[in-house]
This record gives sequence, C-alpha cells and structure tokens, in this order.
Amino acid sequence: MSTSTATPAPQAPARPVTGGNTLAGTRTLLRFALRRDRVRLPVWVLALFLGTVMTAQNYKTLYPDAEDRANVAETMDSPAGLAMSGPRHYLDDYNFGAMLAHEMIGFMAVLVGLMSVLIITRHTRAEEETGRAELIRSTVVGRHAHLASALTVAVLANLALALLLAVGLSGLGMDGIDASGSVLYGATHAAVGIVFAAVAAVTVQITAHARGASGMALAVIGLAYVLRAAGDSGDNAALSWLSPIGWAQRTYPYVDDNWLPLLLCLTLAVACAAAGFVLSTRRDVGAGLRPEKLGSPVASATLTTPLGFALRLHRGMLIGFGSGLFLMGVMYGSILGDAESMLEDIDQIQEALEQVGGATITESFASIVMVVLAVVAAVYVMMAALRPRAEETAGRAEPLLATGLSRSRWVGSHLAVAMGGGTLVLLLAGLGFGISGAASTGDGGLLWELLGAALAYAPALWVSVGVAVVLFGWFPRATSAAWIVPVYAFVVGYLGEILQFPDWMNNLSPLGHVPQLPAADMSWTPLLLLTLIAAGLVWLGLLGFQRRDLETK
Repeated sequence: MSTSTATPAPQAPARPVTGGNTLAGTRTLLRFALRRDRVRLPVWVLALFLGTVMTAQNYKTLYPDAEDRANVAETMDSPAGLAMSGPRHYLDDYNFGAMLAHEMIGFMAVLVGLMSVLIITRHTRAEEETGRAELIRSTVVGRHAHLASALTVAVLANLALALLLAVGLSGLGMDGIDASGSVLYGATHAAVGIVFAAVAAVTVQITAHARGASGMALAVIGLAYVLRAAGDSGDNAALSWLSPIGWAQRTYPYVDDNWLPLLLCLTLAVACAAAGFVLSTRRDVGAGLRPEKLGSPVASATLTTPLGFALRLHRGMLIGFGSGLFLMGVMYGSILGDAESMLEDIDQIQEALEQVGGATITESFASIVMVVLAVVAAVYVMMAALRPRAEETAGRAEPLLATGLSRSRWVGSHLAVAMGGGTLVLLLAGLGFGISGAASTGDGGLLWELLGAALAYAPALWVSVGVAVVLFGWFPRATSAAWIVPVYAFVVGYLGEILQFPDWMNNLSPLGHVPQLPAADMSWTPLLLLTLIAAGLVWLGLLGFQRRDLETK
C-alpha cells in the first residue's frame, strides 16, 4: 500500500510594509490626553479667563472717567511704559477696550504660550522620556499620532479660551468693549497660543529631555516678548513685526479690529507644526536630533556628593530663573522713577498704596512690585522642591537609595538647592530692580533698600518649600496641591492690594507676613517665625518620607 503526501503550495513572500497610516490611533490618544488633563486644562483656561475679566472690571472701578483714562494714557506714553504694555497707537483713544488690549495682550500672550508649551511637552517628549510612548507605539499607533493629538489638545484649549473671552468680555457692557472687538481679542490669544504650541512641536524633536524642550520653547517666548518690547519702546517698529506677540498686539482689538496680522500667526504655526512632523521622522523614539554631549571620562568631585549632584540637576532651571528675574527687576526698575507721576491722579491706586504704609508713592509701588518678584521666585522654589517627586516616579530615586545614601540626605540635597536657589534668585531680582530703580530715580541708596526688601521674602519661600515637602512625605499623590501656595500668594498679595481683600485672606499666605519693604518698617519677628515654621515643616516632611514606601510608575 502506498501513501502520497500532498505538497503544500508555495506561499508568496510577505511584502515589506512601505507605508501605513501615520496618524493611526490619534483619536484614541486625543481622548486619553483630554482625560489626563481633565483638571489641568480647565484650571488653566478658567484662570486666564477670570484674570482678564477681573482686570477689565477693575478698570471700570479705577478709571471711571475719560479724564482718568487720558491721564493714564499720557503717563504710558514713554519708552518704559510702552515696553511694558504695547504699541503707541492704542493711546489715541484710551477707552476701556483700548486699555485692556494695550496692557493685557502682551502679558497674557506669555501665559497662553506657557500653557501651550507645557501641553505639547507633557504629551510628547515627556511620554518618550518615561518610556510610555515606545510601549504605545508598539501597538497600532502611527508615527505622528502622539504629536497630532498633542497639537489638537493645545488647539482646543486655546479655542476654548478664545470663546470664553469673546463671550465674557462682550457681556460686560463697558465703554469701548464691543462684541466684534471681543471676538478678535479672544482670537489673538488663541493665535499666539497655537503659534507657541507649534514652536514646542519643533523643540521636542531637538532634545531628548522634556525640561530641555520646554526650556527652548520658553526661550522663544522670552525672545518674542523682548523683540516686541524693544520695537514698541523705540523708533524701530520693525522689531515688533519679528515677534508673534507683536503681531497679536497689532490686530488692535477695540481700536481698528485688524484681522490680517493673525494670518502671520497662522502661517508660522502651520510651518512650525509641519517642521515638527518632518523632523520627527529623522530620529528614533526617545532620542533627539541633537546628539547627546559626551561627558567627561572622570566625574567632578562635586558629583560624588548628594548636594553637588542635586545642584547639577537644578543648574539649568536655576540659571534660567535667575537671569529672568534679574531682567524682570530691571524692567520694573526702569519705570520706578515715573511711578509717582503715573499714579498721582488715580485716587483708587493711591488709596491702595496708602494701605501699604509707605512714605512715598514710589516706595509703596516698589513694595508691590516686590510681591510680584517674590511670587515668580516662589514658582522656582516650588519646581525645585517637587523635583524629588519627579525623580521618584521616574524610577531614578530607587537605585540611588539602594546604595548607602540615606533618604534624608537625598531629599535634603534637593531642598538645600531649592532654598538656597530661591534666596539667590531673590537676590538677583532685587539687584536688577535696585540698579535700574536707582538709575531711574537718581537715588543711589535705593539699591540697598530694594536688595534688602527682596531678601526679606526668603523665609516665606522656605515655608513654601516646607509645604511641598510635607505633601511629598505624607501625601505624595497630592504634591501638585503645593502650587496653591504661589497662586494664592499672587492673588491676595498683588491683586488684593487693589481689590481691598480682607486682612485674614492675606494672613493665610506666607508672603503676607513679610514686612513690605521699603514702604513699611523692618520687623524681624515675623521673619524669625517663618524660618522656624519652615524648619518644622521640612522636619515633618522628611519624617513622613522615611515612613513610606517609594512609588514608581
């Protein structure tokens, strides 16, 4: 008996995949990103919207008459005033709408740009840095899905802000704030935000680190603001046309309602976004276009210590905040000499300044500026104090603590950099403010007064660090709540002076207990108490960290 075996038919060789849908999975990633940011984005959008509306309503209280607004326009017509606000054309008819657009677009553009940059880096480069993007890309997800979904989230956030501004401002019923101007005012914010989101789409391709990508994008925002300020304050207006912020201001909402400059924003946004997609095909997942710099074959002696290693990790952020606060102090100091003439005809502002207790309007104005500088410094110390949490969740803390390094020394090194760095950036802010303020007023002694006024806020910053450490040690998943401290300090410390908040609200902020130099007299007791509270909070936070397990994601 014979058997026959059927020979299987030869199969055609599999064709190599040469194409594919590079946007596959974008819709799923978009829903996931919106789910992750269900709290973060509404807070950002509502904060920007409410800040604008409160400012507009505050104008109605501070400058009820056309004569008051004309006086403000006259005082703003100086190089320093225009650098801090916007183009001179707004001053021709300084109604409420022109005042709002003139003084707020430049400032809000920086905040909207910051929101957009953080959205992009959070959902692209940060995902690659943690390894989650590679895991997701191993499924049916296209190469461009992550970037496309991140850009969509940024666009939706900016459009939501634009819609709220258009509806909210047009409903105020204020002189000069009409519906058409409000729609354009909202559109300028969306346009600037989308531009800087597209810029971030490029920077996330360059470096392999989320912090580096954010830093480069924020540097572009800073450059745009500087170009705008230089062009508006001088005779070379062409510099303002090199800046997206300058384009937004030259739409002149409530004045000319010129939509054409937004075409420049749209063109730049499309070009940068397209460049981001193209550049993403020229690198591997998790890598950047810029090659990693080879380090020294022998580590520096400072890197062998916890403090030296922590300082190395914080170095870039410390340099950025230090230089930024120094320049911010210089800008505020440049108008300090004109403060009295700018505010002498505004009764409400003078009443608020008198509450500070200053002998002169200049000193009272300087004390309020100090609050702004201190709040920015508080942002730095909060970012630095929360760095251990980022190291823990990224899994980098565990191998360090597996050695002979104790938990207290590891966290303490980051806290030392946060507290010492916070004091340093305050010193630089006071130095810039003092040098520029002394030059604008002709009072050389003001340098040392403003320097001391800035350093007086150091204990309050240490308390902010203590709050972050307590949350990190005992409630690690709630560490983001520490950001309430600087946000609340800004609201009650800066806006509270104008809006006349009750004293108990100011007392809830660490910054509210600092003597408001140079307007008030120096008092060492609250500074000593703040220092003791900070020490107690740090001790409590370290105790909690020693008692809990590490958490990694």
